Amino acid sequence: MAATKRGGGMLRDLQVALQRKIEELTERDALIEELESELDAKDLLIGHLRAELDRHRSLMPGTDDTAAAQTPDAAGGAPAMPAPSLDEPQRTKRQAISAEPSALDPARLTDVTLTSYCKSKESSELIQRALMDNDFMKHLEHGQILTILDCMRPTSLDKGCCVIQEGDDGSSVFVLEEGMVEVSKEGKKLCTIGPGKVFGELAILYNCTRTATVTALTDIKLWAIDRQGFQTIMMRTGLIKHSQYTDFLRSVPSFQALPEDVLSKLADVLEETHYSNGDYIIRQGATGDTFFIISEGQVTVWQQTAPSGQQVPVKTLSKGDWFGEQALKGEDVRTASVTAEGAVTCLVVDRESFKQLIGGLEEVDRQQGDDEHVKAKCPAEDDFFSGVTLDDLAVVCTLGMGGFSRVELLKRDAGRSFALKVLKKRHILDTRQQEHILSERRIMMEVNSPFIIRLYRTFRDPKYLYMLLEVCLGGELWTLLRDRGSFDDGTTRFYTACVIEALAELHCKGIIYRDLKPENIILDHRGYAKLVDFGFAKKVGLGKKTWTFCGTPEYVAPEIILNKGHDSSADCWSLGILVFELLSGSPPFSGSDPMKTYNIILRGIDMVEFPKKITKSAANLIKRLCRDNPSERLGNQKNGVKDIQKHKWFEGFNWDGLRQGTLDCPFMPRVDGPLDNSNFDDFPLDTEGPPPDDESGWDLEF
Repeated sequence: MAATKRGGGMLRDLQVALQRKIEELTERDALIEELESELDAKDLLIGHLRAELDRHRSLMPGTDDTAAAQTPDAAGGAPAMPAPSLDEPQRTKRQAISAEPSALDPARLTDVTLTSYCKSKESSELIQRALMDNDFMKHLEHGQILTILDCMRPTSLDKGCCVIQEGDDGSSVFVLEEGMVEVSKEGKKLCTIGPGKVFGELAILYNCTRTATVTALTDIKLWAIDRQGFQTIMMRTGLIKHSQYTDFLRSVPSFQALPEDVLSKLADVLEETHYSNGDYIIRQGATGDTFFIISEGQVTVWQQTAPSGQQVPVKTLSKGDWFGEQALKGEDVRTASVTAEGAVTCLVVDRESFKQLIGGLEEVDRQQGDDEHVKAKCPAEDDFFSGVTLDDLAVVCTLGMGGFSRVELLKRDAGRSFALKVLKKRHILDTRQQEHILSERRIMMEVNSPFIIRLYRTFRDPKYLYMLLEVCLGGELWTLLRDRGSFDDGTTRFYTACVIEALAELHCKGIIYRDLKPENIILDHRGYAKLVDFGFAKKVGLGKKTWTFCGTPEYVAPEIILNKGHDSSADCWSLGILVFELLSGSPPFSGSDPMKTYNIILRGIDMVEFPKKITKSAANLIKRLCRDNPSERLGNQKNGVKDIQKHKWFEGFNWDGLRQGTLDCPFMPRVDGPLDNSNFDDFPLDTEGPPPDDESGWDLEF
């Protein structure tokens, strides 16, 4: 009896000790989670502080912020930016980034053979852990990570060898398996990297200049994949998945009458849901609004019999079959139960998403027809410009400078002026941006909106391309924001409304803009805002996607970063970023280098702490525009941009007055005649000399 009591006491002691240990571990896990959240918040705060510091630097003459913006990044690189001349005013305008348009044909991607490389179990596990631990790679789908792992090639280097050279163009990402490497910048050591780490990942997003040198401290073993291989995997997996989803939808009788672009959009809304053997997917008598398509496995359909109430199997459904379609028509009560037989994967869509999507696309089709009927360019004006030559125009001054272009103010006579965008043909060719430039011309010749800068005609010669544009002398919205710091609700609402009208014109024609930011919004002499610079715009068609990485880092949508394919919903994301920046003075996502910015973006808008000056209704609009899932974004749903216009933040706004040009502007620029450039910064003369000729003929349509 005593032995039994001692045994029971020891057991209780053991249970108490075990419980205490569990509590300690739980407390430790909670503390770790709290610290991680604090680190995330600090990263975001640092980004905001950097952006604010850059803005203040721009107001201080003689301050060069270029070095501050190029913070060393051992894990990648930043795009090359031209160093400003000492004669130029110091500026903090953000450079847009574009990958070269992909040479991959989406229609033939399934035929592309990917090269795999043998790996030991230990190597595979190390690579997978490294990819899953990386801030960028961990956001990829599990299947994509496994394919990347399979396609990584082995590389061995001796001690002292250079893995990455600062200043070189980068194209590969690396996983270090054995040895140590040192990261340095301008000859100064930054850190060391050991096995199981990823570095160089920015290079697989787009062509960029490495901002640090990585040298082998010992003999090392690496695994690598280049940009072409990575993008092939991302595009291929995305397209195959989308094609399968579309085929599943096409097999459902209720959906067979839907147009192809509607099916494509619906495929984007489907979400994968996984079930284990015996799980109830739906229960008879329960309410539900969800429709299911089986993509893997089998399910059994059961119905209760009267009067016993016993469930009996009715039928078995397998891959490609569907159930629950009555829920899409508004019937909430389930008439049968469905259980999983083994592991099952279903594609799921709810009634609200379905109704919003179908309604939205029908509305877009009607709007497109209406717009094309109403809007027309003036034939007399077209005849006038068809007779204009460059010899008829004289340069007054420079209004702006870009990566490889200048915008000049021209006069024909004392009463009329124009803007002329001048692009260097050889530079376009060297950076493989021909398709973007041709697309810019086609789109600008097609669109016609008072909120989009007009392109009158184009010219070409052996050295340059020329785009003769409507001139707006009210200055750039970016300059106004820089000088004022931030805008109030009314001012932000006005400029945002101008942008929404411009995007409505583009989106109804199947055009995506892809570079929305204050730098690309200009004011006319009345103070109305217009969208300029269509270098990254692309006509993809309704319900279609494109894959080229385009945009300005702080404004890029998550699906562009993750190479999932993007459409006009990426502009909705950027619109949310614009509203945040106009109200607060800095964008919500900002890191010390592009890769850090992208990783902060991938954490999502819910991780951002909104300044108190952003009202609840404005914050609600921003968060609904910046949903991670493109199909959930305001502006990409039932009524397109009309849903944005009806948001409570715009309540009482005079949209008709805006369209008719009778609404008072929040800021009236001073413009003393057609040659007054006082609202623009001063720019130095072009001292580089003429570029080399290019007579390859790619620009014949100019």
